[in-house]
Amino acid sequence: MGSYMMVTILDVVISGLLLGGIYAVTAVGLSLQYGVARVLNIAHGEFIMLGAFITYSLYTRFGINPLICFAICGPLVFAVGFILYRTLFTRLRMSSPTPGAFEGNSMLACFGLLFIIQNVAILIWGADIKGYTYLAFPVDLWGARFAANRLVTLGFALAICLVFYLFLANTRLGKAIRAAAQDPDTAGLMGVRINQVLALCFGFGALMAGLGGALISISYKIQPTMGLEYTMIALIVIVLGGLGSIPGSFVGGLVLGLVGSIVTHIEPGLSLVAYYVIFMLLLLIKPTGILGK
Repeated sequence: MGSYMMVTILDVVISGLLLGGIYAVTAVGLSLQYGVARVLNIAHGEFIMLGAFITYSLYTRFGINPLICFAICGPLVFAVGFILYRTLFTRLRMSSPTPGAFEGNSMLACFGLLFIIQNVAILIWGADIKGYTYLAFPVDLWGARFAANRLVTLGFALAICLVFYLFLANTRLGKAIRAAAQDPDTAGLMGVRINQVLALCFGFGALMAGLGGALISISYKIQPTMGLEYTMIALIVIVLGGLGSIPGSFVGGLVLGLVGSIVTHIEPGLSLVAYYVIFMLLLLIKPTGILGK
């Protein structure tokens, strides 16, 4: 009985960390887009979906290893995000009378992007659920059995978050991004090219979403309408961790993943309900989140 309990707990924890790692990767991108570029990207989930389907196509049609696909789909989705900010959102920012007006206008534009990207994806890949088999053999871990692809996904999710955090903390561009997040006007006076940095932030956010989508495709089924659910989860994660806090998004993703795994083990249909309950309680009790200021 005790051994069975330990295996069950291990299964729940590993499954929670897997979900949490994916949530963290996707939420870090949205946190960067909103915390620095001030765009509440409602279409963030569509970039996740694009990363998933690009990986799916490269593997099923050309036989490219999904782990190698990271080096292809990441830059592709980054380019889409960068170009969108330089063309659409920069123009909106320049034409908006106040920062608040820009946030509202950009959010409305993102709703349009959501439907455009989703419908283009349906035209290209169809509306059916897709999936592929990769590293699906079982691995025994202290008595519990997991699919190897899920353990690989967890490892890559944690590694991506760590590398991205070190990039923001230690590189010159990372410091410019953090300066733009704290005070864009002062950063501009100190020589930071604000338009370029904001576009890079939006592009990096899209890149993280694309990598998150690639990770999702390795372990889960995908479909063109999957984006909105992941957008809502990413919003909950960044509120849980603290708006604009990159470490907070990482911690929030892991916490939410563990909560989702526990609730799924008890009652599979209530995981999203649990997420929304946490979201509402946070807004009422601690709207700054775990690491927010």
